[in-house]
Amino acid sequence: MGVWDIAALPPREQFGYWHEVICQAFVPLTPHRTVDEEGFAAKVETRPLAELSRARLRARPQRTDHGPRDVARTDGAYYFVNLQLAGRCATRVRDETVVVERGQFVVVDTTQPYWFHLDQPWQMLSYRLPHAALADALRGRRLTLGRAVDGTGAGAAVTALMTALWPVAPGTPGADDLTGSFAAAVAAALAVDPPGAADPAERRAVTRAAVRAHVERHLDGDLCVAAVCRRFAISPRTLHGLFADAGESFAATVRRLRLERCAALLADPATTRSVTAIAAAHGFADPTSFSRAFRRRYGVAPREVRAAGTVPDGP
Repeated sequence: MGVWDIAALPPREQFGYWHEVICQAFVPLTPHRTVDEEGFAAKVETRPLAELSRARLRARPQRTDHGPRDVARTDGAYYFVNLQLAGRCATRVRDETVVVERGQFVVVDTTQPYWFHLDQPWQMLSYRLPHAALADALRGRRLTLGRAVDGTGAGAAVTALMTALWPVAPGTPGADDLTGSFAAAVAAALAVDPPGAADPAERRAVTRAAVRAHVERHLDGDLCVAAVCRRFAISPRTLHGLFADAGESFAATVRRLRLERCAALLADPATTRSVTAIAAAHGFADPTSFSRAFRRRYGVAPREVRAAGTVPDGP
């Protein structure tokens, strides 16, 4: 969490400090003053929540660029969902400009250039999500960027969640679920199918890839058919059918990925957890069953992989 109140600084230092603050709180940005006035009163407050980074901003008129040079200096791939609370923001993405009015939101992507022009005093909620956090909800679709969305339809869920999530404490139980709900709402409001995705086989392949990516990020013991089906709004029959199409069942895929993750950790000299702890963290509650499954997959015992520091190809 962080709070920066630029108004507390001497007027001559305020705008320079604002430049430092927005780059620290967000991503590389280049602000420009658009009004000839003394000082630059502004305030930023940030609050983390699981994978979601929340910020509330208040500032004077300005132009803010995330141009090609800023993109090149950006670490990580993120989406920003910006809800206008006061004032308005002319947002340019690619060659299109939209004006985001109070009560509307817009999404921008830090891997692409974008430009903001705020011509009056303004306030904004700005929520940052990693690309990976939206992958499950998008299911292979792409997000529409640079579009002003109002508080109707699916957009109403986004604006309501942004307002409701702001006061939630960082350590609140269920933070991951809250972040997932927000990502799902953003996807519902702005996701569109990529070219060629109308083909049923292609859609199934896209969904299967999204499910697999989700599984790879959630290999702990809580991963189960019911949880995956809830996340992707599909039936167990559909889930199993998706993986049958690829020649490996869902259960076999999960088991293989868990064993591969365990093997990689065991071979890593930096890993200090015991074999039993690693197995339990990846859904293998019974050490004996884990050892048998591991030996069937790799032809050696887990402790042998730890001692050798390498993962064998298999029996």
